This record gives sequence, structure tokens and C-alpha cells, in this order.
Amino acid sequence: MQIIKKVQVKQIITEKSKEEIKANFLHHKMRLEQECQQLLFEQRKLKNKSGLSKQEIDQRFQREINNRKEKIKLAEFKMDQLDMLEIGSEIVEKEVEALVEVSEGSHWDEIMGNSAVVVKDNIVVRIEE
Repeated sequence: MQIIKKVQVKQIITEKSKEEIKANFLHHKMRLEQECQQLLFEQRKLKNKSGLSKQEIDQRFQREINNRKEKIKLAEFKMDQLDMLEIGSEIVEKEVEALVEVSEGSHWDEIMGNSAVVVKDNIVVRIEE
């Protein structure tokens, strides 16, 4: 029988990977800032239409804008943390699912133990089981 198990993907920080991660954070931050500008534009457009409560429009749009501003702050915090990371450090990048063979007599703790795939510049350098 096969089961699905979560496996961590860890990345070893190099100059190249650090720059790629930082570029991703900057791209995400810029997209959020553009969304804020678009929301402000849509808010002004809706205010000019009659029949809608201006206060309700303001509240709804402000909530969405604040949500995006919080995400911008989080991206900035992550960039600051990234700057502090030393070359050679390992970070957990994501989790993936893996198929694992289970049979009678298998040691459950060994099967379900923490596994990880360690990657350096998009090349697998080791598998921890």
C-alpha cells in the first residue's frame, strides 16, 4: 500500500538564491502596491456613482487596502530577514507530498519521520530521511 507523506524542501542560501528570493519579494511587493492603487481608483469611481453609500464604500475599500498594506509590511520584513541570513544557511522553502510504500511489519515512526530534500541553486544535494 502507498500513502502520501509531507516532505520539506530546504534551500541552502547562496548569493544567487538570495538574489532570486529578494527579487521574488520585490515583485510581490510591487504587485501589492499596484493593487492598492487600483483599489483607490475603483473607490473613486464608485463614489461618483449615485445610489451607493459612500461610507460603506470607504469601509470596504479601506479594509482591502489595509489587508494589502499588511502583506507589504510582511514582504519588507522577510526581505530584512533575508539580508541577515548568512550564505550556507538552510531555510525551509516549501512542503511537497511524496508517495511512501507501507507494508505489514513496516516501522511507522521511520515511515512518518521528518524527511527533507535539500536543494542548492536548484540542484538536489541530499535527501534526509
